[in-house]
Amino acid sequence: ILQIPTATMGAYKYLEELWKKKQSDVLRFLLRVRAWEYRQLPGIHRISRPTRPDKARRLGYKAKQGFVVYRVRVRRGGRKRPNPKGIIYGKPAGAGINQLKFQRNLRSVAEERVGRRLGSLRVLNSYWVNQDATYKWFEVILVDPSHPTIRADPRINWICKTVMKHRELRGLTSAGRHHRGLLLKGVGTEKHRPSRRAVWKRNNKVQFHRFR
Repeated sequence: ILQIPTATMGAYKYLEELWKKKQSDVLRFLLRVRAWEYRQLPGIHRISRPTRPDKARRLGYKAKQGFVVYRVRVRRGGRKRPNPKGIIYGKPAGAGINQLKFQRNLRSVAEERVGRRLGSLRVLNSYWVNQDATYKWFEVILVDPSHPTIRADPRINWICKTVMKHRELRGLTSAGRHHRGLLLKGVGTEKHRPSRRAVWKRNNKVQFHRFR
């Protein structure tokens, strides 16, 4: 009898494969019910454990003291320019109001909002959990830099450094690096590093060597 070896999946791998099939009956039902639940909750609220433990662990979450997870709601859609009565006192080319897009992604907006709300914590990472026609929900992993458990753990105590304050406001998280174009490498990304502004400044600056 031919025996075909089957690879056994662990619990986290099983969850990962399940979340890849978002059009399946199970996920469609779960997401629909959860979206209703999330709509009744505040825009930013703490949750006792991650909705996607496999994803959270891949992004650095540990079920230990000092780690916190918050769920954040962000309204979907582009960015309407806030000009009174839609009047732009300038050229017609710059007179757009409605079909403009915000430069950053909604996940980085979610990180920014929770980072401002909880100034004493550090934003580690975030991930998508749900969406409906109006909102997207993200879960943000935060770390308490003053907690002894975090400060004693060599794998995470890098986030206790002073330069790690408000990483989410400076484009240093994964979502921030994504909208800066830093997740891409190779051809076509020559003007992305170290940043677009730094490249522009380098290319538009005239340097003269001092004659000695």
